[in-house]
Amino acid sequence: MSNTSLHFSWHWEDTLIAGKLRPLAAASDPDGMLLDACRRQDEGEQGVIDPFWATTWRAASGLDRYLDRVDIFNRRVLEVGCGTGHAGIAAALRGAHVTMTDGVDDPLHLVRLSLARLGLKAEVRVFRLGEDTIPGDPFPFILGSDVTYLRELWPGLLATAETHLADDGQMLLSDPQRVIGNEFREWIADKPWDYHEETIALEDDPGHPIRIMRLTRSR
Repeated sequence: MSNTSLHFSWHWEDTLIAGKLRPLAAASDPDGMLLDACRRQDEGEQGVIDPFWATTWRAASGLDRYLDRVDIFNRRVLEVGCGTGHAGIAAALRGAHVTMTDGVDDPLHLVRLSLARLGLKAEVRVFRLGEDTIPGDPFPFILGSDVTYLRELWPGLLATAETHLADDGQMLLSDPQRVIGNEFREWIADKPWDYHEETIALEDDPGHPIRIMRLTRSR
């Protein structure tokens, strides 16, 4: 079913989340939205952000599956760059208390629709990496799927971890084995963080596993 109650078209998309097919609100024409953003940028319009959030990336599916390996039940979880919210919703379905964030409003409208449809509760808010803060205690877990694809994001990502990750917490990041992910691994090597890497194979494409990057504070 398609819908245009927002200023862009969206639809319900059956998505494998926490082991079951569940409805996820998704943009109906992410390619068209990206082309429109590029056109507006070319015309000199200020403040236009590429809508990469409009697609549910494979990295979110990998992070979803990885959550079976960690105990997040009844724990506080912060998701950054949530996009359509796949990973954060997966955490909520596993019993976590989730705060879902993105740097812009548009994807958060979809997240709220999905949470309501699934009968889940989570805090949903705009949060810009390295700029905004969330009051209260730090989080035992920070999640981010495909948030290392731009070098410009890396300092803000670590600044967010410095401020919002508990001392014994884990930041769990995922990416589809991008070359720039290798560069992120090298970049963080001299930072005060311990880096551990694993891979998760997805059933629909086992030949292209998702990389999971687990960051903890150096002791």
